[in-house]
Amino acid sequence: MDPTPGLAQPSESWLELPAITNTEAHPNAQEVKIAYNGERNYTHYYDSDTFTSLWVAYPLESRHMGDLTRPSSWYWNTEISTDIQVDLRSNSYNDSYARGHLIPNASRDGIAGMQRQTFYVTNSVPQIQNSFNSGVWSTLEGALQSIATTERIYIVTGVAFNKVGETKSVTYTTAKDDTKEIPVPNYFYKVVLRATTDSNGTVTRATTVGVWFEHKTYSDSYTNYTVSVDQVEAWTGFDFFENLPDSVETTAEQNSSWETFTAF
Repeated sequence: MDPTPGLAQPSESWLELPAITNTEAHPNAQEVKIAYNGERNYTHYYDSDTFTSLWVAYPLESRHMGDLTRPSSWYWNTEISTDIQVDLRSNSYNDSYARGHLIPNASRDGIAGMQRQTFYVTNSVPQIQNSFNSGVWSTLEGALQSIATTERIYIVTGVAFNKVGETKSVTYTTAKDDTKEIPVPNYFYKVVLRATTDSNGTVTRATTVGVWFEHKTYSDSYTNYTVSVDQVEAWTGFDFFENLPDSVETTAEQNSSWETFTAF
């Protein structure tokens, strides 16, 4: 059975949400909110031209994480027409690419219904497995999950085919069970927010960091690839963490140091 669909609480103040400001760059992209039993799970910005979620935004805290058994299959996204999804339900991509999660299984394996929604095919992108998905990328995910054991943090995971103003060539692949041409991301990134609030829920202090990777194999640490959120915004054209107070956002998004971020 599919998880119970339904609208989550009003989203105007969700701290993880980017602003949708570059509709001309992605004219057939749509923001889709995924809820489970009335609670927000994640939001993704799905581009039907590329069959790709350009970003996935979600909160992360201890209760989201556990040790539930990993699902053995992937599923259609119940909020989007199957005509514009790629059939990855039983098999992965050709050309040895893995079904790379944008919101990870391990960030939702404490709540079965939410975990299953991370196995929607729209949460997958073609990703190099060895020395990327199973290496530096997974290690970064684990570091963020560790921080979230003691507080709620806010994450946006995204992909890019070109930086703004860049004309890099793009490789295409297909799924083993589908004929749609799927572009392979040239870049993967995460931007992350930590925040403290007052008794009214207003953010009083915050820090952020971005991590930006070319899509290739790595043998070193993700900490070598940190950048500011301001820089990721310049490269992608997205406005992240728009719901932060302006006075907090301006300073918070300048940080590019993993040490500063973790010391917050």
